[in-house]
Amino acid sequence: MERMTGQRREKLISILLHGDGWITAAALADRLGVTPRSVRSYIAQINARAARADQGEAVESGPAGYRADRAVLATLRGEQRASPRDRLHRLVRELLDADQGLDVFVAAERHHVSDATVEADLARIRGLLEDTTLSLRRGGSVVTLDGDEISRRRLVSRLAHDEMEEGTFDVGVLRRAAGLETVDDRAFGPFTQQLGAELAALGYYVNEFAAADVALHIAIAADRVSRGRALETTRGEADEDQRRLAEVLDTLCVRHFDVAMGSGDLQHLTSLVLTRVVAPGGAAEERVRLDPTVEEAVRTAVTRAAHGYLVDIAHEDFIRRLTLHVQNLVLRAREHAPSRNPLTRSLKSDFPMIFQVAVSIASDVGEQLEVTIHDDEIAYIAMHVGGRLERSRQAETVLTATIVCPGYYELHELLHSRIARSLGPSIEVTEVLTGVDPDWEAVDTDLVLTTIEPPQPDERTVRLPPFLSEGDLGRISAAAARRRRSLRLARLRAELSRYLSEDAFIRPLVAADEEEAIRALAEPLVARGVIDQQYVENTVEREQLSSTAFTETLAVPHALRMTASRTAISIGIADGSLPWGDSRVQVVALTAFSEEEREAFQTVFEQLVEVFSERDSVTRIIRRGEGFAGFLDELAAVIDG
Repeated sequence: MERMTGQRREKLISILLHGDGWITAAALADRLGVTPRSVRSYIAQINARAARADQGEAVESGPAGYRADRAVLATLRGEQRASPRDRLHRLVRELLDADQGLDVFVAAERHHVSDATVEADLARIRGLLEDTTLSLRRGGSVVTLDGDEISRRRLVSRLAHDEMEEGTFDVGVLRRAAGLETVDDRAFGPFTQQLGAELAALGYYVNEFAAADVALHIAIAADRVSRGRALETTRGEADEDQRRLAEVLDTLCVRHFDVAMGSGDLQHLTSLVLTRVVAPGGAAEERVRLDPTVEEAVRTAVTRAAHGYLVDIAHEDFIRRLTLHVQNLVLRAREHAPSRNPLTRSLKSDFPMIFQVAVSIASDVGEQLEVTIHDDEIAYIAMHVGGRLERSRQAETVLTATIVCPGYYELHELLHSRIARSLGPSIEVTEVLTGVDPDWEAVDTDLVLTTIEPPQPDERTVRLPPFLSEGDLGRISAAAARRRRSLRLARLRAELSRYLSEDAFIRPLVAADEEEAIRALAEPLVARGVIDQQYVENTVEREQLSSTAFTETLAVPHALRMTASRTAISIGIADGSLPWGDSRVQVVALTAFSEEEREAFQTVFEQLVEVFSERDSVTRIIRRGEGFAGFLDELAAVIDG
């Protein structure tokens, strides 16, 4: 039986715990980069461990695949957390506290491993320190961690985040991962809540996502101070806002963590809060001066994105708010301390177009201000963009409807009124037909809401009684959702038929990494003169900014600038899956867009991601679409439903 590594076990368990219903062996194999036979072996190992612990079956198997018993699997996972990564993190925490250094032989004995294992762990720790100001110094068998206290605290935070599930804030896991022996778990929640309340009272909008992250940093600071590792120095004179916030933090740290912070720690933590947790609002916003350099960079980036992607974001209020955010973002980037965002993955997969606009803005801002902006920070920019676009996006989703209700007293008026009152602006009734024999062929609205049977019902038709129940309103909403999707995908099918071609279809796509896949898919487009080599290099650079793996199956690499001579798409399908960033994908769609056809970008980009986000659709397209003709047929069949 094939043995699975600790990392692969963690990923498999995470997929099963977060999966919705049954997951096939093939789907699990694709995501793990192994064979279905290996998956069956791994499941057997997990169930064997659960049986030995008298916990029952952790993963149920059946004709539809596998499904987790969440309670059993979560318990088993907690009991099996001890792993090479756990030992590595414990070793880092020991180095952090060992002022005179750590003896390799003593560490090996304490961890019950060989000297060679500890040496291998030290090599991995050096890798962890590559992007920091920390370093390891060796003297015989003694290893010492060199670096300032702030960098040490950031390393503790990184260890904690490495063990946290995406989008969660498990205090027990966090406290253990960070080694916070002096901090009470129960203090986190009340501390974070009261910090938010105090910040709101001072006139700030609170970023609740970042508040939990900053609570971690403050808890780490409290733990380090209690161990005699306070920050002694301060930089410059604090202004009024900083002094008020420092008083709040001082009070809350004593109340919840039983630690009195010194001036150096309070200044550092005040800076963390001001650059991560809050956005100025009301009077506080007026007190914040916009940095002219940052404002110009944001204005340029927003204007370019608005033109390039045809989105309505170039407004002064939006530019000001985003500039306030970017000012803090730049400070975090220059300190190599990005703010975590638990919604990054869901924003990327559910709103790919919004995320793409955010990537464009982040790229321009980063280039102008000479900072690197990571995915989590791009996700915060996407939240700003999404908030601005929400109103116009809602307007675009309004469907027109015709009510067919033969007149009897005011029945048609009551029906019209109830629909308008209950469904609001999402459906606009443009015509009411009261005759018993309407001209059905002349009805061209998105929906037909009728109390009589039409001669040929279609997907637009919703048959209703004269007096609507809640269930009837639900059926109208469901029909509207199906119709919106149908209209979107119909546009996609029309676009794809123009942009796909047999010479730009590669199956199997074989590549060791993202860059190799991009270059292979670009070759037929370069040969046809659709793109040049510079476009290929720009696509590789775009991939380095933020992974274009928008779903668990699909990557859509593309350049930020639409410089293709005409729009075209090159499709590659791997046998199994390919590594792509932190994920694995099976389908890669290299998209090349021209400036003249940039209106097609939103249609193709968002809807292509939508189609390939549905596991059943992907499985059908991949299994049945062996050649180019078969791929087109299956893609069309999925789009047509």
